Amino acid sequence: MRILYLLLVVLFVMLQAAAGQRYIPGRFNSCAARNGICIPGICRRPFYWAGRCSNGLTCCKRGWRRG
Repeated sequence: MRILYLLLVVLFVMLQAAAGQRYIPGRFNSCAARNGICIPGICRRPFYWAGRCSNGLTCCKRGWRRG
């Protein structure tokens, strides 16, 4: 019966340690989320400007601009 209490305490301590860990997500790449690529300079055909990347580069997306 003592082993059951000991296992319960060990389980409780493990759950306490897991609850204290924080989730740290990686950098969100909004250009990749828009199916674009980050390039230096301006966008050339068949790409068009879709915004700025987080590192200051230009986000270019392939295809035609839809008005």
